[in-house]
Amino acid sequence: MVTTSRQLAELRKSYERAELSEAASQADPLLQFEQWLGEAISAQIPEPNAMTVATVGSDLRPSTRVVLIKGCDHRGIVWYTNYDSRKGQELAGNPYAALQFHWVELERVVRIEGRVGRTSAQESDAYYASRPLDSRIGAWASPQSQVIEDRGVLVKNAARYGAQYLLNPPRPPHWGGFRLVPDRWEFWQGRKSRLHDRLRYRLDDGAWVRERLAP
Repeated sequence: MVTTSRQLAELRKSYERAELSEAASQADPLLQFEQWLGEAISAQIPEPNAMTVATVGSDLRPSTRVVLIKGCDHRGIVWYTNYDSRKGQELAGNPYAALQFHWVELERVVRIEGRVGRTSAQESDAYYASRPLDSRIGAWASPQSQVIEDRGVLVKNAARYGAQYLLNPPRPPHWGGFRLVPDRWEFWQGRKSRLHDRLRYRLDDGAWVRERLAP
């Protein structure tokens, strides 16, 4: 059955699970994020660590993709990828990105903006070594974002690199971590009648300023 425009227009949801007030939220956005991420993990929602990464290329066209957060502390938000991928190339030319977490079951969204840089080689090495063997081989086998003839290319590459490196593949030089250093956060909690709670944190002279935005 084909979904019609009318069916889409009639889709409705009332958001009534929780609220987000200034008094009950953390003054430090990192602490607020860690609280919400912990609650998403405890709620056992599917892939609570999945986040959308938005970048902008030299042609000014934005692009998004979903990756997995692999680190979070006062230094920033970390994920790992192929540096030669589209996102890697776009970040090389424009080192600013936006992240978004959408925890549907909790009726929550977190948006984060900031400057992006590569993690240290030591950090990338340590995380790469912690990955399952097939994932480590996969980092060698996939020329991410490049056009390939068919899936057989990936299978042949995986077999070739697996035979070459056996149980100890080194980290590919084109693969590693990115870290986004936030200068803006927004926490969105769905509320009834579309009067949602939105709290934005922005850096002002080195201090976080918390503001409420209209939904």
